[in-house]
Amino acid sequence: QVQLVESGGGLVQAGGSLRLSCEASGRTFNQYAMGWFRQAPGKEREFVAAISRSGGVIYYADSVKGRFTISRDNAKNTVFLQMNSLKPEDTAVYYCAATSNSISTTRGKYDYWGQGTQVTVSS
Repeated sequence: QVQLVESGGGLVQAGGSLRLSCEASGRTFNQYAMGWFRQAPGKEREFVAAISRSGGVIYYADSVKGRFTISRDNAKNTVFLQMNSLKPEDTAVYYCAATSNSISTTRGKYDYWGQGTQVTVSS
């Protein structure tokens, strides 16, 4: 079992930045690829970014490429999402997720999910 707890969400103006953190319980964090997803009101949960177990492979959704950066610190059981140049369309609940499979952009491949953290970008 892996428990995930996100933090760092909030309200920010367009063009601003936020850094999300997701801390995982347990001693096997480095055995999981990690992902960030988001869900806006009335929309399906969508892929944002993913990082492999070692951090050597990273994927981004086209909508965030060049603005968001995913990283992980295996010593601290934490994955991060640095979000710069935020836009109103980035407003959503952001979820981190863990998969025992290899890195994936597919929601169904993830085994564990956090409770989510709200990000609101005002125009």
